[in-house]
Order: sequence, then structure tokens, then C-alpha cells
Amino acid sequence: MLSVLATYVHDLSPIIFELGPLKLRWYGLAYVGGFLVAYWILLRFARRKLWVVEEDKVSDVVTFTAFFGVFLGGRVGYVLFYMVPQHGWSYLIDDPLSVIKVWEGGMSSHGGILGIFFFTLFYAKKHQLSWPGLGDGIAIVAPLGVFFGRIANFINGELYGTKTDSALGVKFPESLREPIDHDKLDHAVLQAASVNEEIGSMLALENADPYNIFNRVIEISREDPKVLEALGDHIDPRHASQLYEGFLEGALIFGILYWVRVKFPQLGHGIITGTFFTLYAVFRILVETVREPDAAKIMGLTKGQFYSTFMILIGVAFLAWGLTKGKRSAESA
Repeated sequence: MLSVLATYVHDLSPIIFELGPLKLRWYGLAYVGGFLVAYWILLRFARRKLWVVEEDKVSDVVTFTAFFGVFLGGRVGYVLFYMVPQHGWSYLIDDPLSVIKVWEGGMSSHGGILGIFFFTLFYAKKHQLSWPGLGDGIAIVAPLGVFFGRIANFINGELYGTKTDSALGVKFPESLREPIDHDKLDHAVLQAASVNEEIGSMLALENADPYNIFNRVIEISREDPKVLEALGDHIDPRHASQLYEGFLEGALIFGILYWVRVKFPQLGHGIITGTFFTLYAVFRILVETVREPDAAKIMGLTKGQFYSTFMILIGVAFLAWGLTKGKRSAESA
């Protein structure tokens, strides 16, 4: 098993199927699947009085949280945390609507979490609910979204880890786009051209650049084993950090919080939320040590690690509140 993983060259397609201009992608399906499972679990909690939201309001909370919290929060966070620091405020000034263009890609998990943070605060005040109590339910199902999202990241071959000699290493063709590996990309495409006529024809065009045709080369590699093998000869194995995050930040946190909610139904409001923030931040900081940075570092930390340090502070604050005042709120909810 380890030998198979060590030589695996990533060849999964981000598209499930195409119907004319319509393309169903794994990433989009991951969001839909996450929200459906979250709705089902929260509905069960509401029926068992394990959440402060009434049964007939669960669908509203999930829908609004998905749109205003996850989608808008994730997109705004990506623009502010990643695009503005890289391109300056002109990026946002020249195209103010970029903050809502979720269809163009680019979502920040920290931005999504902050979006949920502020939306639940607004919703709780408007409907006179315990904010920490409302957040506890969302905190339990949020890791499911992380899990599905990271699996989709792996299928897309993006957000991969750093180079490794581990037997669990995976070769991601997209890693050849890294500036340090541009020479390897050229050699990989040239070798692929020697075994595939279409690639050879594209390279034969005047002023053809291997980098410019690389998207098509990757598509062909998913159908042509010889091309996939040619690419693999020039790719260094990397940590499958998407899977690490999916397990730690997603499946494991969900399992812990779900067990806590069911095992301790009278637990004070805010404790589960604080546990989520703390565990997510710790696991994210840990995995970021083997994840290829996708932006410039801050004070020697990746942006994921830097932003996660603030999540620990938020988590500790929720835990402290829940342990001191949460029990009284739980009894009055």
C-alpha cells in the first residue's frame, strides 16, 4: 500500500461531468454536500432540544449562514487576507465587486469562519437567542464543510504540501507551476510530447511555450498513461496536506464535538464553540508546517498559522465565558 502511494501521480479531474457549457465540479458538490449533512444533523439537534434554534427555523439558519457566512465571508476574507496584500488596495478599488465574485474562485477558510462568527452574532441578537448557544450548533457541523472542502482540494490537486521523501508522498502535476520547478515543467512537457502526438503538435507551433499548454497537457495525462508517466518522472512527491487537514480539521473535530454535545447535553453555551476555535487553530498551525505556502509569510509564519493564532485567543475567550457564565445561559435557553 505504501509503495502504491509513493509512486502515485495525481490524475483526478476536478470535473465530475460536462453537459454542454454546464460543468459539475467536485468543489461545488462538496459545498452542497456539507450543507445538506449540516442541515440534517442540526435538525436532529433541534428536535432533541440540543440546540437553541427551533425546528422550524433550522433551514433558515443553515441557508443564511451558508450565504452570508461561508460564501461571502470566505470570499471577502480571501480578497482582504490574500489578494489585497499581494496586489494592493487597487485590486479592490478597481473592481469593488470582486468581493462577491465567488464564481471566480478564491475562498478563505478563516474568512468563512469569521463570516459565520459575525452573522451568528447578528442573527442571535435579532431573534433574541443565546449567541454562544447558536454558535455551538454551527461549530459542530462546520468541520464537515472543512472535511468535504479539503477532499475536493485533493481531487483538484491544489493546496498541496511541501516536498517529502515520505512513503505517503503524492506527485501533483500542478506543483510543476511553482517558480522553482519551471525547468522541470519544460522537460516534463517535452517528454510528454515525445509520447503523445497532440502535445507534440501544440509544441510545434511557432513560439509555443510549454507553460502555456500545460493545462491541456494535464487534461491529456488523465487519459493517456504514457503522458502521466512522463510528467511523473519530473515531479517531486509532496505531502497530501489536503487530506491531513480534512482528517484533523474536519473529521476528527466533528467527531469530538458531536460526542461532547450528545454526551453532555447540559454543557454550558460557548464551550463547544471555544473548543472548535482552539482545536481548528492548533491543527491548522500543525499542518501548515508541511503545506506549501500560497502567500507571503508574516513574521516567519504562514498566513494560515498567523491568522490561526488569533483563533486560539477567540477560542479561549469562549471557553472562559462558557465555564463561568455558560451554564446559567444553558439553563435559561
